[in-house]
Amino acid sequence: MSPPLLQVNDLKKHFPVNKGLFGRKSEWVYAVDGVSFEIARGETLSLVGESGCGKSTVGRAILRLFDITSGQVILDGQRIDDAAPATMRQMRRRVQVVFQDPFSSLNPRMRVRDILAEPIRNFGLAKSAEDLEVRVTALMDTVRLPREALNRRPHEFSGGQRQRIGIARALAAEPELIVCDEAVSALDVSVKAQIVNLLQDLQQKFGLALLFISHDLAIVEHMTHRVAVMYLGKIVEVAPRREIFAAPRHPYTKALLSAVPLPEPGAQRNPIILGGDVPSPINPPSGCRFHTRCPYVFDRCRTEEPVLRTTGPEQWVACHLDEALEAP
Repeated sequence: MSPPLLQVNDLKKHFPVNKGLFGRKSEWVYAVDGVSFEIARGETLSLVGESGCGKSTVGRAILRLFDITSGQVILDGQRIDDAAPATMRQMRRRVQVVFQDPFSSLNPRMRVRDILAEPIRNFGLAKSAEDLEVRVTALMDTVRLPREALNRRPHEFSGGQRQRIGIARALAAEPELIVCDEAVSALDVSVKAQIVNLLQDLQQKFGLALLFISHDLAIVEHMTHRVAVMYLGKIVEVAPRREIFAAPRHPYTKALLSAVPLPEPGAQRNPIILGGDVPSPINPPSGCRFHTRCPYVFDRCRTEEPVLRTTGPEQWVACHLDEALEAP
């Protein structure tokens, strides 16, 4: 097998919180606390979980929008978490992002033509002014927007059209990996489907790898190859799409899937109602972080932290109950 395009090894990101008089007392938000996964070339890995579980922080750490606390981020065999600015500049061309809000992520003062031309100029991808124009118009064709819209500004477009512009801007740098950070969550249902289909078409056309960060499991089921489930800063299950949606192993994954509406009229699931609230990432529980809400909790869960272990081809679960059920 070929080596993965992206490797994330034991990634941690802790944010300081200053309290007390003059901020002398410090605490830490354990936003991401030991996350590891891989993404192959041309693959879509979906990172899912409740709001606040740390999935967007993982995406931003990969993009080097801030320095990580510890761990490694390796792109095509080269570490980028501690790369020098000159090295990181070239790496940024290979990893691009599509943000959640298509309006706030676009400069309202710039015309679409300049928004798309900026990364092309920045990375020296155009040989001449004529080549730049060809590339910009080709990007509009690729995301299925009219060329005459190049001279408009972002406020003149709908939300779905603005997200297409954001996708075109990401494609302008000719990346190998695109981080989609809740890229469709702010859009209407019909527009979501259009953007998801566009991303799938672009992936096939350009061989892109996608890190698709989302809480919408219905969308994830439609477009992903593998799923990584996060809870309170940690990954609790990783598996191919079919295994996750047909036979989830972790109790948290089962609860998430039980809340997904069924498309058939009159069809119903038996929702798993979790008690209590998500614990604070400032003071996460000992042992398994899910034990305060897990309906199957037992003594070991409260004291010993489970590790991701393989339970089948390309499937890993961090759960003491799953391990106990499989024991001879």
